[in-house]
Amino acid sequence: MACKPASTLLLSVLLSFALVPGVADGAEPLPSWNEGEAKQSILQFVESVTREGAPTFVAAAERIAVFDNDGTLWAEQPAYFQLLFAVDRVKALAPKHPEWKTQPPFSDLLKGNLKGVAASGEPGLAKILAATHAGITTDEFAASVAEWTRTARHPRFQRPYTDLTYLPMRELLGHLRANGFKTFIVSGGGADFVRVFAERIYGIPPEQVIGSYGGLELRKGADGKLVLMKLAKVELVDDHAGKPVGIQRFIGRRPIFAFGNSDGDQQMLEWTAAGDGPRFMGLVHHTDAEREYAYDRKSHVGQLDKAWDEATARKWTVVDMKKDWKQVFSAP
Repeated sequence: MACKPASTLLLSVLLSFALVPGVADGAEPLPSWNEGEAKQSILQFVESVTREGAPTFVAAAERIAVFDNDGTLWAEQPAYFQLLFAVDRVKALAPKHPEWKTQPPFSDLLKGNLKGVAASGEPGLAKILAATHAGITTDEFAASVAEWTRTARHPRFQRPYTDLTYLPMRELLGHLRANGFKTFIVSGGGADFVRVFAERIYGIPPEQVIGSYGGLELRKGADGKLVLMKLAKVELVDDHAGKPVGIQRFIGRRPIFAFGNSDGDQQMLEWTAAGDGPRFMGLVHHTDAEREYAYDRKSHVGQLDKAWDEATARKWTVVDMKKDWKQVFSAP
């Protein structure tokens, strides 16, 4: 393999640091975190596994860190952002589908009756996702996601959804990478959806995004060029027990560092904890109704119940958003 010129390598390093808020020579690590147990547990773990000669040292190749996305790296209320994307897609496509006016769950969605949509359960959601995520090429889907993230606004904050990433967690991603970790997203959301913006907002390239995914079929387009067509068939739901499956299938190494925020992440954290050697498991607890949202055990989105009990019993790190973070989002 040919080596990169020194100038190219230096530029790559500088660009990687430019993506990380607050990372500079001699800068305080995790500047948007308040001093406390959560911040210290992170810093101490990273120091312990990167100190050569220490019994806790972990080789760089094994420094795998995995993060849930919804509710862990960006907000997830009042509904998962990918679902809100699907809602907007249904509204945009509705003129071509007059039958949707009387056909649940589309009729409920077009009337703004989200309770009716929820009542349709997984079959109803599957219909919505098939109508908005399938039957188009991967390039067409990526273009629609890119346009949505550029134009759509969150109903409460009136900012693009990609603005609503958590600054402290972006700093954490940068701190880990600066210490030889490879960072991955392991999301219950669609891999093709998250890959459109993950590198821009998190510094995580598409090949390091694991998520739910459906079938693909190679076809010849109208211009004779080959395209990949998205199918309605679901092949992996990357949530709950699906997360360790996705990690093993696409990474092939058990992580030593895992962060989530809900019961959907519990198995990922448990699987990380089950490995040998030093391990870090963390949960974001949404406690800040003023700057973001406050919810846990009874939430319809991002329920944190059994995983919270597990974290307490096993002494995992639980980040209290209101107490542990100086700032939630980057300034507009």
